Amino acid sequence: MPAYDDRLFSPPAPLAKVMLRNQESSMTLSDVPMLLDSGADITLIPQASVSFLGVAASTNESYELMGFDGSVSQAQVVQLDLIFLRRTFKGRFLVINQERGILGRDVLNHLSVLLDGPQLAWDKYKAPAN
Repeated sequence: MPAYDDRLFSPPAPLAKVMLRNQESSMTLSDVPMLLDSGADITLIPQASVSFLGVAASTNESYELMGFDGSVSQAQVVQLDLIFLRRTFKGRFLVINQERGILGRDVLNHLSVLLDGPQLAWDKYKAPAN
């Protein structure tokens, strides 16, 4: 089970590594850090990862984001593939200017993930054998 990250987050938080893929060139980037955040409506991709892959943001479209603290910002839209837990999520994602991205419910609601708070670890949920 991957351990919660206690270097970047206090208290420790579940951080996953995903792969991103440019749909046009098939170029990939592995080990992109993403916070597992069931409170986030949408998935947010780090700008540095988008730039590395050469994915162009939509020039005529942006979305307003509101943080938990009430702060408001604008985010551009990119089209790419996100690979996590052997599943590929093809779609439109928003871009943020942070080192880590956020895996929101638009992705997490398609997976069974076990957050083991007492053990400070997370894993893909495996149903017990009957």
